[in-house]
Amino acid sequence: MRKLLLHRRHRLLQAAFTFLFASLTLSAPAHAQQTSGVAVANVTAAQSEFSAAPYQAGEKLTYSISFSNFTTAGHVELFNAGRGQFFNRDGFELRARVQTVGVVRVALYAIDNEYTSYVDTQTGLPFRTRFRRLEGGGAAQLPPGAGLQPAPFVEATPTTYDFLSALYRLRALPLAAGATYPVRAEGDGVQYDAELRVTGRETVKTAAGTFNAVVTQLRVRNNPAADDYRARVYFSDDARHVPVLLTLKLKTGEIRAELASSELINITPPALPLGNVAENAQPPDATPTPARVVVPTPGGGDGTTPAAGAADTSSDLPFKVGEQLNFNFFLGTSPQPVGVATYHVRARNKYVGRDGLWLSATMATSNALEQIFPVTNKIETYVDAKTLLPFRSQLQIREGSHRLQGVVSLDQERGSAVVTDGSSIEIPVGTYDLVSVIYALRSFDLTPPKRNAVSLLINKRPRTLFITSLRRETIELGGKRIPAFQLALATDESQGDRLQLRLWVGADRRRLPLRLTAVTPLGPVRADLSIIPLNAQ
Repeated sequence: MRKLLLHRRHRLLQAAFTFLFASLTLSAPAHAQQTSGVAVANVTAAQSEFSAAPYQAGEKLTYSISFSNFTTAGHVELFNAGRGQFFNRDGFELRARVQTVGVVRVALYAIDNEYTSYVDTQTGLPFRTRFRRLEGGGAAQLPPGAGLQPAPFVEATPTTYDFLSALYRLRALPLAAGATYPVRAEGDGVQYDAELRVTGRETVKTAAGTFNAVVTQLRVRNNPAADDYRARVYFSDDARHVPVLLTLKLKTGEIRAELASSELINITPPALPLGNVAENAQPPDATPTPARVVVPTPGGGDGTTPAAGAADTSSDLPFKVGEQLNFNFFLGTSPQPVGVATYHVRARNKYVGRDGLWLSATMATSNALEQIFPVTNKIETYVDAKTLLPFRSQLQIREGSHRLQGVVSLDQERGSAVVTDGSSIEIPVGTYDLVSVIYALRSFDLTPPKRNAVSLLINKRPRTLFITSLRRETIELGGKRIPAFQLALATDESQGDRLQLRLWVGADRRRLPLRLTAVTPLGPVRADLSIIPLNAQ
């Protein structure tokens, strides 16, 4: 009897997780009926309102899932990969990745699924869907409306909304106070026929920030088990209607899907041809001729001269191949530098079979500090040329008596990082390292009071890094007055702001990191970008 009860509880939790992931990507503003093989959408006047604001190319939303006492039970990532011609139609490519992690994945319910939906830019209706199940050796489910069969990959033409396209379509509705919207979507062979009711407004605090939210209640008709979850979805009270929180009620505890990060990623493809490169070239050992030091000025008219032979990256990125940034570190009020650091975009090529950018960072102490605390660090990171997410990092760390050398390989699709000793680290999809995050944040919206949150791998542990834009300032650097944004950098640890890290980046398109300050056991530390006037080049 006890085994039977445990089995039933296990099945109930499986069903709850399935419904939660469906709810994050479940909601359609239309009833669909089949007529001679053609899907016809019956939409009321209120439901026909359509806003393009939620369909923002490059938007990436990451959610952290918790259940009862399990603070990290899973992750969900939603990504708008951009607008283009797909299957001879103008559309948006929407993607989703859902997965359980840790104890929940091992002992309760293993999920690792990918969804892609190509939707019409005028109506939000899907015209092509793809589904891939990554766990269990690649077994997969058929798309909405079909039965379940094992398959490594499934692509189909849908007859109604799938979970993913339905979510974005609901975000495009007005979500008026007191309104009720019919909801129908299909997934995993199950049709959900329900209604979404706007019940009020609340202030919601998440890891990604504090939001004024529209509160909605999801009720499911003809499915008592799903209806018993009493699902609530909280949408940001703005034009984008970002789902910031979703909750389900179980007898064994509450399941919460909380927004962990919200980013706007530059997805513009490279503008210039790259020439012939080796398909599986390994990271090169040779060091190219260094570029000249960047000269930042208001308006961003001054540029960096790329290294000889370096290929340019996309013109929409805030940096180019060959860019080299040199920093001097100062301790306290001393005018003499106690250390130097260099960040360098070295090359673009095929690395380990991937189109990537080779980034490097070095740091070393000098003068009096070298005698007290010698530091010689070098990190080389290889990042995806479009997303700037790292897939390989090589570290050589020497800080006092501490030594560390090795390689970290990051699998962003499967959410794992493998270090030199063979140990594996679970990471959220879209995790940066200490070098790549500096370049990635330059592509973020940093307009005050914007707050970004990303996953950052630090000391073999993923942490959430909060990047809060505090204010606009004009700082003096190298005899120049430069407009800048002041940013606060803090992690989700209990003392995540103990160093009081503040970063100033240029307010022009290039978003050059200009100054970094911190409070350390040795005293206040400042790092300033070294610049050379144009007439000195």
